[in-house]
Amino acid sequence: QVQLVESGGGSVQAGGSLRLSCASSGFTNRRSCLGWFRQVPGKEREKVATINMYGGTSAADSVKGRFTISRDNAKNSLYLQMSNLKPEDTAMYYCAASPSATGYCYTDIFPHWGQGTQVTVSS
Repeated sequence: QVQLVESGGGSVQAGGSLRLSCASSGFTNRRSCLGWFRQVPGKEREKVATINMYGGTSAADSVKGRFTISRDNAKNSLYLQMSNLKPEDTAMYYCAASPSATGYCYTDIFPHWGQGTQVTVSS
């Protein structure tokens, strides 16, 4: 059974930092595209950042220069270092995984999701 479990969310003031973690089990994490998404009630889910098996990353324009996605394949873990947080970063953050035969991120279909961790940034 595939499981993704996020942690590290919380409340922080604008300008602060948080580090989200996602522990995975039940599948070959190494050959997967991994990603962080976020969603605010009433709005569409937004892709924050993705990382492929080789460490290649992609990030939304809204977080470039502030958020860094990384992974540790040996620990089956995914991370999101968030710095200079803004109130508009407030959302539920989800990690997701998309098994990939090549190890690259080539699809927007992510079959596996965590339960989410709340991030709240106050001004």
